[in-house]
Formats: sequence, C-alpha cells, structure tokens
Amino acid sequence: MLEIKPTELEKVVIVGVVLPRQDKRVVFEHLEELKLLCKTAGGEVVKTFIQDLKNPNPAYLIGKGKAEEIAQFVQENNISAIIFDEELTPTQIRNLENLAKCKVLDRAAVILDIFASHARTREAKTQVELAQYEYYLPRLTRQWTHLSKQYGGIGTKGPGETQIETDRRIIKRKIATLKHKLEEIDRQRTTQRKQREKFFKVVLTGYTNAGKSTLLNLLTDANVLVEDKLFATLDSTTRLVRTKKGYEFLLSDTVGFIRKLPPNLIASFRSTLIEIVYADLILHIVDASHPNYDEQIQVVEDTLIDIKANKNKSILVFNKIDLIEDKGLIELLSIKYPDAIFISAERGININALIERIEKFIEENYVEKEIIIPQDETHKLAHITKYADTVESEFFEDMIKVKFKAKKDDYQKILRLIENQEHEEDLELNTDQPVK
Repeated sequence: MLEIKPTELEKVVIVGVVLPRQDKRVVFEHLEELKLLCKTAGGEVVKTFIQDLKNPNPAYLIGKGKAEEIAQFVQENNISAIIFDEELTPTQIRNLENLAKCKVLDRAAVILDIFASHARTREAKTQVELAQYEYYLPRLTRQWTHLSKQYGGIGTKGPGETQIETDRRIIKRKIATLKHKLEEIDRQRTTQRKQREKFFKVVLTGYTNAGKSTLLNLLTDANVLVEDKLFATLDSTTRLVRTKKGYEFLLSDTVGFIRKLPPNLIASFRSTLIEIVYADLILHIVDASHPNYDEQIQVVEDTLIDIKANKNKSILVFNKIDLIEDKGLIELLSIKYPDAIFISAERGININALIERIEKFIEENYVEKEIIIPQDETHKLAHITKYADTVESEFFEDMIKVKFKAKKDDYQKILRLIENQEHEEDLELNTDQPVK
C-alpha cells in the first residue's frame, strides 16, 4: 500500500445532516466521533456544517445553497477536504468536488484511510487494500482520484498509485488478485484453528477504543500497541493465558467496531473476524465512561449478527469504571445488565472477578468421563485421543479403562464415532464430574 503522510495537519470541514424523525443530539454525537476520526487520520476540523433536510438531495446530499456556502468557505480558508458523516454516491462526490474544487470524502473513506495507516501485517494490509479498491472503484472521477499519488492527506493512503484515467479493468484485476491472497490467508487461518481446537478460545470484541488491547496486555503481557485513538490496533493477536487455578485458554484481540463501518471492510476482514465466530466465549468490552455506551453496545451487537457470531456465549464487560465520576451510574448499570462485569483494565480493578467468570465458563464447557472398552476395539481409544484434551488409559485383562476430559461439543463427536458400532448404553459411562 502507498502511504502518503502530510507534513502538517490537513485543514478539513465536516458536514452532517438531520433527517426527519432523527434525533439531533445523536447527529451531534456522530459528528464528534467524526472529528476524532479526522484527528486520527491527520486532519484538523476547522468548521462543522449541519443542515436539516426533509429529503437527501440526489445531486449534493445537502441543498445546493448549503453546498455553495461550504464551497465558498473552503475556497476562502484554504481547506483541503470536505468530509461528510453520511455515505455519498459517486455522483454527489463528483458534483461537490466540481463545486468546491477540493477533495470530498465520506466517513467510510476516512475509516479506510485510518485502517491503511495502521495496518502492519501482510494480512491486515491485504484486507484493507481490497476494501479500498472495492470502495473507490465506483467513485473514480476525472478531476480528482483518491487512488492517485498527486494528492496527499486524508483519503489518499492505500492501494498503490494510479493515474486519473485509471482503467477500471486494471482495478478489477487487482481486486481479484487480492481476493485470491485472502483465500490463501483463510486456508492458513483454518489450519491454525484446527491446531487450536483443543483449547478454550476467548475473544475480545467491542467498540473501537473501548480498551480491548489494554486488557489483552494486562492478562497476557502481549505488548500490543495501546493508544487513545480510534483503531489503534488492527492485527489480531492471540496469546495463551494460564490462571492461578490451572485453567488455560487462548485470548484473542480483534479489530474494534464503529458506527457506519464500511460493509466491504467487514467483508475484507472476514479472516480476522471469523475468530469471533469460532470463539467459545466472547468478551464484549464496553467503555463505561462513554456517554453513549448503550448505542455502542448496539453497534457491536448488530455487527456480531452480521458476521453470524451473535449466538456465541458472551460476557458484557464494562471497562474504564475508574473514569466514571458518578459512581451511582455503576449501580444503575449493574441493575440494567445484571450479568455484566465491571473493571478497569488500566488500573487492574476487579480483574480477578473477570478471570473467575471465565473459569466458570470453561468449567461448564467441559466434561470428564470414564469409560471401559475392550482391548480389541482400540480404534475407539484413537477417537477419544483425537478429540479429548487429556486422556488417561489403564490396561487390565482384556479391557481398557479410559478417563478423559473434552469440550462438550468434542465429547458429542467422540460418542457419535464410538456409537457407529456400539450404542452409548452398551458402554459403561460414569456421571459427569467437575473439571479440575
């Protein structure tokens, strides 16, 4: 990816619209978040424009008069980009750029730009590059192109340099090549997952900047980058955690979510987000100090539905409780979310309670069994060894006594394989025993 960093903060203006039946307070909150996105991308927001609309204008999204007002401000104040909080069509981008004579971007473009800056591994870079090409392909214009190296700043970091007369067929070939690379990465991920099948898998997810990386570092000494910025880390990190009680689990960090996350970005990050789908337990990390924590929770839950991970077992973890001035809020949250855990990853507050909850989930997810099989049916022992976490076998006379511990799902696989030749009731199975 080509990454062009401006030598100084890029002066930008941001634009929001208020549609009928839309809460103006929510629009202001979204614009505040857009300011943070611009700051993370290297921009300085000089002015914010807001317009109440009955219906979006097909030509400019906003009214033509407001568009001309913004264009005049841009030209008089040496502004290099106009950034809209709403998604723009290719036609709207072209019309606005012709009017204002500067770059015009929407929230999705800024998010993609940040991802391009923060991608470090080959996998993350490939994922972002694919998302950018797919996003920009229908948005190429003759006067401005966000795939060209001739313009610096926000919206220009990413997939290589091209000319304004970019041949769309070349871009499509690049997209096909990147998809092929991601298919290879998917196969590698599948192999890695198979190697980890016997481990209990815990995945951190949540809104961006909720403190996932801080918690990962606290529990694993992973030394993952932690910054008070949106999308500070993109690359998935997995570490083994051993608790004082002797439990083991794999803990993985994932990319944070945000409002209006570009769909093609979610699709491109499939190989990373698939870790959430295969998790035994999801820790949904929430910034308890954020004024709109409830909306952020909903954004994450909606995204989990999109990637089909909403049926996984999960724990709601309210982080940053040390930043809450009104301690009564914690009591209200505990009433509203009775199964939640309240922590501060930064201060190490209540971390033991979180670990104990994870240990409880591990215990509930495993069974210990002891069975007796004939020595001439050692293939059954092979089935057990393949899927069980631990196996102890004792040979005596013509029988084998096998004691094993396995995940509940794997235990069912073992039973099905054994029952191909012999029903479960013909086996001598003891009752479930607690895992230790």
